[in-house]
Amino acid sequence: MMNFVLQNQLKFKKLNLLIGFILSLAGCALGPDFKKPDPPKVTSFTETPVAEKLSTAPTIGGAEQNIVIGVDIPAEWWTLYHSPELNEMITRAIKRNPNLGAADATLRVALENANAQFGSLLLPSISGNAFANRQQINSSSYGLATDGISSPGPSIYNVYNTSVNLSYTLDFFGRNRRAVESAVAKAEIQQFILEGTYLSLTANVVTTAIKEAATRAQYESNNEIFLAQKNLADVIEKQLEIGTASRVALSSQRALAASSKLDLLNIEKSLAFTRNQLAVYVGDFPGDSAIAKFDLSKLKLPENIPLSIPSELVRQRPDIRAAEAYMKSTNALVGVATANLLPQITLTSSIGSQALTTGALFSANSAVWSIGGGLLQPIFQGGALLAQRRGAIAQYESAVFQYQSTVLTAFQEVANALQALDLDAQALQAASVAERNSHAYWKIVEQQYQLGTSSYLDVLVAQNQYQKNKFALIQAQANRFSNTAALFVALGGGWWNRNGPAYSSSQVQVKTEDGKQNTAVSGAVNQEASKQ
Repeated sequence: MMNFVLQNQLKFKKLNLLIGFILSLAGCALGPDFKKPDPPKVTSFTETPVAEKLSTAPTIGGAEQNIVIGVDIPAEWWTLYHSPELNEMITRAIKRNPNLGAADATLRVALENANAQFGSLLLPSISGNAFANRQQINSSSYGLATDGISSPGPSIYNVYNTSVNLSYTLDFFGRNRRAVESAVAKAEIQQFILEGTYLSLTANVVTTAIKEAATRAQYESNNEIFLAQKNLADVIEKQLEIGTASRVALSSQRALAASSKLDLLNIEKSLAFTRNQLAVYVGDFPGDSAIAKFDLSKLKLPENIPLSIPSELVRQRPDIRAAEAYMKSTNALVGVATANLLPQITLTSSIGSQALTTGALFSANSAVWSIGGGLLQPIFQGGALLAQRRGAIAQYESAVFQYQSTVLTAFQEVANALQALDLDAQALQAASVAERNSHAYWKIVEQQYQLGTSSYLDVLVAQNQYQKNKFALIQAQANRFSNTAALFVALGGGWWNRNGPAYSSSQVQVKTEDGKQNTAVSGAVNQEASKQ
């Protein structure tokens, strides 16, 4: 991995060397040079240390989890759930999700814009042209006759011209360099927006699959209670026939069963909506998609969870990297606005030939050339240029504050995920005990009621308590799986360890100097865009 990163560091510095050589001939760039913000000087994500070994429970999702500090995050972290169906679904989503495709296309637009800026602002403009013209003039307007002797008359002839023109603006004060720097940084923003879209997509597929499995488990649990309530209603009806139960108890039990049936229908609707969402994530129409059915019992809780050190988080989160690139872009615009106050020197030259016949067009006597230069110095713009510079500085200051806010939010999300893992592990342990005991109590009370040693009210209380605890257990199980995914996402998702592009297209792969990879078109400016 380290050799691969070092190779890419050399690769992405080629354009820097080229630009530096060309532009060192023209002068230095005005405005502040961009400096990457230092990582936060914090040693812990949470106020109080989180246990490295989390609580266990004898139930689904209750396996032991260990938080391992300083270990890198795998690119395909979702494979730690050991679900072939989940892996296949994410593979489909990465290839077919239109939002990911749109983000990739937007990145290519930004990269080509940067390529265009590089070519138009930093390199000479060379163009060639040729034209032929047939024209008539009246010789009398020059006091001549067509034959030099007789009366004046019209003269018709052809003119052929070819030329190569060159134009180059000397970038003494770095205006063009800063403009290219800003365009490249904008392409970087789109690179990390693409990575953020990739991360969100994979995370959404995982959490939605977990939600699908939890909703299915809730349906099965509620159906179990519904069938039990129907059976009890049948028992009460028989007891009513022999006079050992009241009609009130029968009506109450039937109403309770009907209420559970309504709950089943609502859960079924939620399950259908969740499956529709999964279909859309993988780029399918809900009515024409084969989405796997997920089961919490078939998902394996990742046992060892890598936890990055805090200083690494700012290099891993795509949103932080995008905010940093935005700072770089606005910083460069300060240099552009400063250089706009100073002179701009443009050199032009042209060489070609002009003749009356094509045969003579390239003869020694047909050569024409010109060379010149121009100087533009703003003198009075009504204060517009100074206002633009002040605005550029304010925009950069805004970008700095946005970066700081993004970093704080990222650390908050990691802290939330860590504490949720710790506390929800304890919650699952408690929910498991509550569900197991309430289920045993419900069955005992139900048997006692059928034997006439317990009241109907006791049965209702036991039923409701078990139903509540069962749902809480399923939710706690789902939380363990979801919180693990949330921590992987909060830490950046390991995209820098991915072997392929974020979106499977015909584009080449581009990596940043620290090995974090993106999809981009080929070209020197793309390498410049990735060096940061």
